[in-house]
Amino acid sequence: MSCSSASIDDYANTNPKLDLAEFFDGKLTAAGIVQDFSGKVTRKFTVTMEAHWSDTPQGKQGVINEWFVYDDGEKQTRVWTIIDQGNGAYLGTANDILGIAQGESKGSALRWRYDMLLAVDDSEYEVHFDDWMFLVDQNTIINKSDIIKFGITVAQVTLVISKQAN
Repeated sequence: MSCSSASIDDYANTNPKLDLAEFFDGKLTAAGIVQDFSGKVTRKFTVTMEAHWSDTPQGKQGVINEWFVYDDGEKQTRVWTIIDQGNGAYLGTANDILGIAQGESKGSALRWRYDMLLAVDDSEYEVHFDDWMFLVDQNTIINKSDIIKFGITVAQVTLVISKQAN
């Protein structure tokens, strides 16, 4: 037996096809959980999102505003700027992302990889996200992220994102 991880190529022929600009357009909501390394749910949260896209000289550009509310009352805001480079390749930046997020989409899946400063209690930790999105239908994405520190998955985030009627 070999130990290997999923590849974006595994989803090349899956449907429905994910078009980020089509899905992330207008108002969206999400609900999610954070699990620690043992699988125990440590946080629950909701997200309200607003997204729009425009054509720029660098390609199609999206802005996704995210407002998080956690079960302990904490609130966070993240603003993603995403450049569609064509052929399923994306670049993204956000206020708490270190450097540039690299995204690749094939079929119904999108894989993002990026480093982030993650606030935990009164500290910040530099972690790596291996972030997968799967389009279930025209109104629903399931997002699953591994949070990795020193090559070890220390937590997972699962999120269901739903488009809202505009």
